[in-house]
Amino acid sequence: MVAAASWAQRLKAGLARTREALGAGLAALAGRRPIDEALFEELEAALLVADCGVPAAGELIARLRARARRDRLQEAAALRAALKDCLAELLAPLERPFALPPTRPCVIMVAGVNGSGKTTSIGKLAKWFQDQGLAVLLAAGDTFRAAAREQLAAWGAKNGVPVIGQGGGDPGAVVFDAIGAARARGTDVVIADTAGRLPTQLHLMEEIRKVKRVAAKALEGAPHEILLVLDAGTGQNALAQVNAFDDALGLTGLILTKLDGTAKGGVVCAIAHARAAARPIPLRFVGVGEDVADLRPFRAREFAEALVD
Repeated sequence: MVAAASWAQRLKAGLARTREALGAGLAALAGRRPIDEALFEELEAALLVADCGVPAAGELIARLRARARRDRLQEAAALRAALKDCLAELLAPLERPFALPPTRPCVIMVAGVNGSGKTTSIGKLAKWFQDQGLAVLLAAGDTFRAAAREQLAAWGAKNGVPVIGQGGGDPGAVVFDAIGAARARGTDVVIADTAGRLPTQLHLMEEIRKVKRVAAKALEGAPHEILLVLDAGTGQNALAQVNAFDDALGLTGLILTKLDGTAKGGVVCAIAHARAAARPIPLRFVGVGEDVADLRPFRAREFAEALVD
């Protein structure tokens, strides 16, 4: 297992671009500068640059103002700890430990647009479950994209995990066969890949609904988890993806990938704020690199500290 300190360092490194975006705002929190309206405006502008979005940035600044009044903060430096607290509070509804249901196999269906890192995340997720001592089987349900089955098979070989697939054909049939194989083998977890699609491709969204229905026929109650993989680099477009896929499938969780690139992690704040009034969808995992161990459960306080420190 990866040491906690090592993961914290990698998460902080992955959020370096976000801290750069917040640079001017965070710099304003140094020294003995008095807390005034100009300071709050600088912070709000920095949050917008970091992809927090207007509603979430406004909410964070409102909470920060209230915290400054309540605790009678006088100097800008004192706001740094308060900002981390406000971030952690906003993100807290997204933190929900991943707990497998008692049913075996647990069927996890994974969706996302092309290029989001969906298949790679499945490979990393398989490794994470293996580290929990669980037997995993992968279903190559992305029968549309060229080489998708081969990519998943490569991850299966890397992790020593069986992969059920077909050369083209119906993705629902692949998932049906995979669930049957998992039941016969006493497997703990089935992770089903699905073809990448845009939320506007209505005929393809209907196809993914069919995969969900087929899973339910293969095993009552399946799929037990429906995860959407989001590329952190898509910024505010991630919100549209969350809403569209949730409407189509009823999401149970999110995976945020590619935080190690040009992405800005503030989009997590936008998601948390946008879903607060509706049904919060847990951010199950975040990914900060290409290594198989670079996918870990989301922790609100840990994420907030990596954003600010």
